[in-house]
Amino acid sequence: MSVEKFKALHEQDTPFIVGNVWDAHTAKAAQDAGFQGLGSSSHAIANVLGYEDGQQISVDEILFVVERIVKSVDIPVSVDFEAGYSSDPEEVAAHVKQLVDVGVVGINLEDGVVKDGKRVLEDSQILARKIKAIKAVTNIFINARADTYTTKHADALDESIKRAKLYEESGADGIFLPVIEKQEDIKKVVESISLPLNVFATPNITDYATLTSLGVKRISHGAKLYEKIFKLTQEQLKEIYNKQDFGLLYK
Repeated sequence: MSVEKFKALHEQDTPFIVGNVWDAHTAKAAQDAGFQGLGSSSHAIANVLGYEDGQQISVDEILFVVERIVKSVDIPVSVDFEAGYSSDPEEVAAHVKQLVDVGVVGINLEDGVVKDGKRVLEDSQILARKIKAIKAVTNIFINARADTYTTKHADALDESIKRAKLYEESGADGIFLPVIEKQEDIKKVVESISLPLNVFATPNITDYATLTSLGVKRISHGAKLYEKIFKLTQEQLKEIYNKQDFGLLYK
């Protein structure tokens, strides 16, 4: 699918729900379930390959997994590319060009980085420069992620709007504000920017119908499905071992 068609998914009357996946198997399952497009979960992919989240995985490893995902489905795939796996805008652009070459039509690119296990908000100009560098070599859909709420910025709402406008000026195609939850904040952001807003599914966020009425255009769930499945796997493995009963697998 082309970037233009993927962009059109963000212009529908109802929010585009992203199927967040981490391998070819989950990608096929999401397609079969009816999802219009997929987003890889960087957290899930990293964990599956034995890494912690936060740009610990190599770009080559990401490319391998992502290519398998893209080749397994007929719907568009966007990649959670964290902060681009480099501080150099030109190097980030080169990495993204590799994603485009394997069929990826969109990316999430964020302004928060993990340092010593804690997410830290970077200067907004850093992401702005990366966006410009990417757009100079490819027209991939860039969903610019502002980590204002995840890092609990003292003035998260105003800072989010400020960053969203800068990222739009730099060439971003969408804005992602994970952990924005208050309806009044979502409404204010939508009224203040022209790019489609992507929110994250949390236990505290409002329902789909209300998000639609507020003007949200994209909803994602990141690694939450992966985490749920992995937790169940841990519980089942412990139970099988402790009870020495393989029959538990068939109940």
